[in-house]
Amino acid sequence: MDTLQCMRVFVKVAAEGGFAAAARKLNLTTSVTSRAVSSLENHLGSRLLHRTTRHTALTEAGERYLHRCRRILAQIEEAEAEADAARQHPSGCLRIHALSSFGHHLVVPAVLRYQEQFSSLRIELTLSGTVPDMLSDGYDVSIVVAPELPDSGLISIRLGSIAGVVCASPRYLAAHGEPKTPADLRNHHCLQLATPVFPFNKWMFNGEGSPVAVEIGGPRYAVNVMEALEPAVRSGLGIGILPAGVALPGLRSGAIVRVLRGYEVQPVLVHALYPSRRFVDAKIRTWISFLREELPATFEADHRALAMIDGAR
Repeated sequence: MDTLQCMRVFVKVAAEGGFAAAARKLNLTTSVTSRAVSSLENHLGSRLLHRTTRHTALTEAGERYLHRCRRILAQIEEAEAEADAARQHPSGCLRIHALSSFGHHLVVPAVLRYQEQFSSLRIELTLSGTVPDMLSDGYDVSIVVAPELPDSGLISIRLGSIAGVVCASPRYLAAHGEPKTPADLRNHHCLQLATPVFPFNKWMFNGEGSPVAVEIGGPRYAVNVMEALEPAVRSGLGIGILPAGVALPGLRSGAIVRVLRGYEVQPVLVHALYPSRRFVDAKIRTWISFLREELPATFEADHRALAMIDGAR
C-alpha cells in the first residue's frame, strides 16, 4: 500500500465530492480510486467516507483526517520544491574543505570569486592539515592536493597539477653553495612541508619512467602549512620546494632564486572530491564547474610566468 498516494486520492475524492469526479481529475479508473480509499480505511481501522449510490460524505473521523492529510501533503510538496530548487539553483550553505598547505593560495581566491557570482549562497570553508571523512563531517566538496589520490568511494574530478620549484635565498647559496644534482641535497639544510599526504624526509623528482625519491635526512625546519615555508626559504634558513604560484613573487623580486633547474620536481595533483554523481545539488555542481575553469587557468598562468623568469636569467 502506498500510503501517500492513497492520501492524495482521498483528498481529491473529498474535494470533488465523489469517486468518479476524483478519478477523472487523477486520470485513474473509478475502481482504482475506490480501492485506494478502502485501503486507507483498512490501514487506519476507521471509516473516512459515507458512501451511497448518489452521494459521498465525510465522516467525523474523515474530516479530522482530511485536515491532517492536507497539511502533510502540503509539507511534502514544499519539501519537494525545496529539493528541486536546490538541484536547479545554488542555495543554502556550501561546505568546502581544503588542505591548508595550498588552500590559502588556491582555494580562498576561488571561493571569493565564486561567491561574487552566487551572493545569496552561504559558504563555510575549512582549511586543515588532514583529509576529512566527508560523509561523517558533512562536507560537500573537498579540495585535495597530493602526489597520488588515495582510494575512496568518493567521486573525484582532476583539476590539474601544481609544479614544484626548488628555491633558496641568495644569502643561503652564498654561505652553503648551490646543489648541482638532487643527490647534493643531502649536504644542505632542507626545509620540509610535513603533511599526511606528503612523504616525510623525501623529495620526489621525475626520473626516466618512474619518480625518483631523494632522502634529505632530518630537515632543519618542518611546517604543515605552505604560508610558513616560503618565509623560511626567503630568510635563508635553507632550501625548500614551493608551488610555482607561491614562489613567483620572491623569484620576481630576487628575494629567492630557483635551483636545480634541470630537474623536474614531481608535480602534485589537485582533485575535487564529492560524495555522489546522482542528484548533485546545484551548489556542488556549479562550484565544481567553477573550479574546472578557474584552477587550470591559474596553473597555466603560473607555468608561463615561471618560464618567463627562467628565460630571463
